Amino acid sequence: MTIGLGAARRGTTMTGRRGARPLASLLASTILGWSLASPASEVWAQQPQAIDQHAIRFQIPAQPLASAIDAFIDQSGWQISYSTAVARDKTSSAVAGEMTPAEALRRLVSGTGLAVRLTGADAAALFDPLPQGDDQKTGALTLDTLTVEGAGIDPGVGLGGGVVTRGYVAEAARIGTKTDTDLKKVPQSIAVVSRQELEDRDAQSLVEAVGYSSGVRTGVYGFDPRFDTIHVRGFNVSSEGFYRDGLRDLGGSFSVFRKEPYGFEAVSVLKGPSSTLYGGGSPGGIIDVVSKRPTEQAFNEIEIQAGTRDHRQINLDTSGPVLENDTVLYRLTGLYREADTQYLAAPNDRFYVAPAVTLRSDDRDTHLTLLTEYTDLTTGGAAGYYTSPDLKTRIETGDPAWGDFDQMQWRVGYEFEHRFNDVLALRQNMRYSNIKADMRWTGINDISDDGATATRSTGRIRDEAWTIGVDTHAQADFATGPLSHTVLGGVDVSYIDSDYKYGAGTAPDLNLITGNYGQQAIEGPATLDLIRNTVRQRQTGLYLQDQIEIDRVVLTFGGRYDWLRSQAKNRLDLSSSTEHYDDNFSYRVGLTYLFDNGISPYVSYATSFAPTTGTSASGAAFEPTTGEQVEVGVKYIPDSLPLSINAALFKIRQENVLASDPDNVYFQIQRGEVESTGFEIQATTRPIDGLDLTASYTYLDMEIAAGDNAGKIPSGIPHHQITAWANYVFQSGLAKGLTLGAGSRFYGESWGNDTNTVKNDARVLVDAAIGYDFSALSPQLRGVSAQINGKNLFDNRAVTFASNLSYREEGREVVGSLRYRF
Repeated sequence: MTIGLGAARRGTTMTGRRGARPLASLLASTILGWSLASPASEVWAQQPQAIDQHAIRFQIPAQPLASAIDAFIDQSGWQISYSTAVARDKTSSAVAGEMTPAEALRRLVSGTGLAVRLTGADAAALFDPLPQGDDQKTGALTLDTLTVEGAGIDPGVGLGGGVVTRGYVAEAARIGTKTDTDLKKVPQSIAVVSRQELEDRDAQSLVEAVGYSSGVRTGVYGFDPRFDTIHVRGFNVSSEGFYRDGLRDLGGSFSVFRKEPYGFEAVSVLKGPSSTLYGGGSPGGIIDVVSKRPTEQAFNEIEIQAGTRDHRQINLDTSGPVLENDTVLYRLTGLYREADTQYLAAPNDRFYVAPAVTLRSDDRDTHLTLLTEYTDLTTGGAAGYYTSPDLKTRIETGDPAWGDFDQMQWRVGYEFEHRFNDVLALRQNMRYSNIKADMRWTGINDISDDGATATRSTGRIRDEAWTIGVDTHAQADFATGPLSHTVLGGVDVSYIDSDYKYGAGTAPDLNLITGNYGQQAIEGPATLDLIRNTVRQRQTGLYLQDQIEIDRVVLTFGGRYDWLRSQAKNRLDLSSSTEHYDDNFSYRVGLTYLFDNGISPYVSYATSFAPTTGTSASGAAFEPTTGEQVEVGVKYIPDSLPLSINAALFKIRQENVLASDPDNVYFQIQRGEVESTGFEIQATTRPIDGLDLTASYTYLDMEIAAGDNAGKIPSGIPHHQITAWANYVFQSGLAKGLTLGAGSRFYGESWGNDTNTVKNDARVLVDAAIGYDFSALSPQLRGVSAQINGKNLFDNRAVTFASNLSYREEGREVVGSLRYRF
């Protein structure tokens, strides 16, 4: 008998490719198969490993079965074994749309009379089932239609989102092209943080989630629980580069959407300009959060956490079909947390709930997913230390008597997709959101000559923003002679209406001898009448992109035209109100060459255009920022290994850069031009079963090219940065079920101000984790696991300066978790 191993023609047997974790292996005993809608002769047998439930987009037309299996292998990475005899003279069914590989394989063979036996997490065998009754004679196992029970096999990976990962290794993400394109074909550097990595490191914020990615700098302003401040390739993306599910997260000056990592499916970082597809975005890059989505299989999780600084938290995540109807899926994710921070005046309290529902047609050509969220959080309005003439103090500026920063935010939106045929698909994403921020703080103005008292003032900002974003695009996949095209054309519209009020007041002196924080009544500002601004901004963009493949060459080019209208009304002086009309053409062109061994060198040129919301301290609206980048890189993503390496050289130039106002920390300014030249490399891999690794190195040479402090280096950005994280799950022996993780982050020297007169020392921060899967002790404990994560284990609270202001690294944090999945 001839056995067809389709994967073998790609140079691998796929054995051990994913290296399923013990949790998945142990829970797999609950897997009895997959629910079938096709004839009863198609069988899914009980298997020793967990089924891969990551959704992938498939495009396989009806054709001879052997050819269809080859196409399935190419698109899924699965291993399929079968006798050539059973495939002879059989025709497959067409498969199109986003679904799990198991579902795609079921559809592919429907109508052929063949049965499917799952033989591993990403492997299956096709066979001709025995006639009825013969199985009793031969002892062969044939089962009736079966269902998957006892989910908890994986972190509950939902359908949609466009991110495909295996462990830490990413294979596809929509962020680079808005299509389901292999990362090796995208002519820009992309980093993806998978759900597994987020859980292994127990990321408690977006800042922590991306902290191990190349080209990404966190902590420029030390520990700041108020905002997710992140720099990509040296540029602050907090104002212009945050996206959720492909739509930009708009906000006001302080009404900025906070993101809860427990609700993340994954995080994607596209480095360099992205205006060709997204319009607004920092020239350094954009960060797109992929929300958790409903799952095809039942998934339930409850988790409790406790840790240092009175950290108390409970998480809940439940998902699956509604009343066993696989066309209606739901998910409900939520958490409640009470915690303190290293700042006396900054708690870390949060309530978060995110319901989601997916409706889909029986043929899976039409999908509608509703994504919603409500979050209520409280932190502190002041996060930092008084900066004296010698620039180093440990005197906290905030005071809990007047220092809460309350924020309420909600969003409701949907993702719609309809595939007309194998050529044409239509998608639309929409989100409507509201943010209310009420920020109160106490600040230190001066310290007495004897160092015994500090004079203080208070401030309050109330900032509310209403936003809406809609992105509609069509995708066409077709060929013209030897050229294969993926054409994307669309229009997106965004609108924001924000209202900003600011007032100031006095506060009693602080006794620096006794440190009487919170012991004196502080009333705060009587009115909010120093600044009252309303900002309205509307952006409309038309874009077109074509990805052309011919043999090993991939040419990606596209353009976009944007129209922008910005209004800034000064409610205290209408005569100083402003209105701007801007338009801009952005484009990207890139060339990639695909070698058989997985190496893909590329080169690209891209431009950026980004509207900026908010106003300066004077009430003036900000001008849009523009930028351009040249990037040359190489990726190594072999089919035969769970490995991804991306190295890139780049040069970026940006105009109208937003930066902290050195004269008023609570506002921003725009300066001339900044240039960033650098090199970065990141590798993620699973070299052996149970071991996941990610490591990166970044070199940045930044310069203020024009404007104030021309020729100097922007503050807070080091030349060198190295990160590495490893996580190992013991596979056998007495330690089976034990998980050990460790990582470190090195940041080189940087300047503490734009005049380059103050320098920040280099530093190393060390993180670690230990966990245990209790099913290693007994099958009755299946789904129960515990984990302890420690961040900055050696409590390195080194001082860091940015814009001449003093901050410190976040001190040691330890959080323990107990989780039950069922």
